[in-house]
Amino acid sequence: MNLFRHRHFGLPALSVLSLLPLLIVTGCSSTDGAPTAAVPSPDAKVTKMCRKLHDLLPQKVEGHGRNDPEPHSELTAAWGSPAIILRCGVAWPSAMADKDTLPATVNGVGWGVEKLDDGAQRMYTALRQAYVEVTIPKELVARDGAAPLVDLAGPIKKAIPKGIAD
Repeated sequence: MNLFRHRHFGLPALSVLSLLPLLIVTGCSSTDGAPTAAVPSPDAKVTKMCRKLHDLLPQKVEGHGRNDPEPHSELTAAWGSPAIILRCGVAWPSAMADKDTLPATVNGVGWGVEKLDDGAQRMYTALRQAYVEVTIPKELVARDGAAPLVDLAGPIKKAIPKGIAD
């Protein structure tokens, strides 16, 4: 008696099996158009402040609805499409030392403003115990400028105390 049965796959079964990895990858991919953002990896003290900020962030920024980036994290948030992206707990931004980085204050929160080559702007909080980075795509910079920072200033003031980030 043969205890092992051999099954020979015909061409249709083989075709389905060869498509299985593609079907798995496709099933796991994001199709909702969510933006992407690298998740910072700050220390525990900064992570705690960033989580508090996450809880205080508005559902709309300058009229743009929340559209959080992939991968999901309490250290990132986004609004609209193309997305205004916020990352909390980023490392010290070397752009802050660049003479071309412009200083700005919006509703009591200091920022360093960096103009990117593609026309977008990246801003970093200044004189706060954690660095918060906000990137505004060029389409919105042309129309709204730094107006999205107005909606973010209140939550940042409540969650990230004044001081010097480590």
